[in-house]
Amino acid sequence: MDPVCGMTVAVEGSPSFTYKDQTLHFCCPGCRARFEADPAAYV
Repeated sequence: MDPVCGMTVAVEGSPSFTYKDQTLHFCCPGCRARFEADPAAYV
């Protein structure tokens, strides 16, 4: 599940980011960028 918008995300081919040893997957590069800018707001 995308931690920014809450959409269900297919792992294969989705943008991802590793935060505190956990790989998170996002619905689009925009959600990934929002997460990268302020991870604490989404965890």
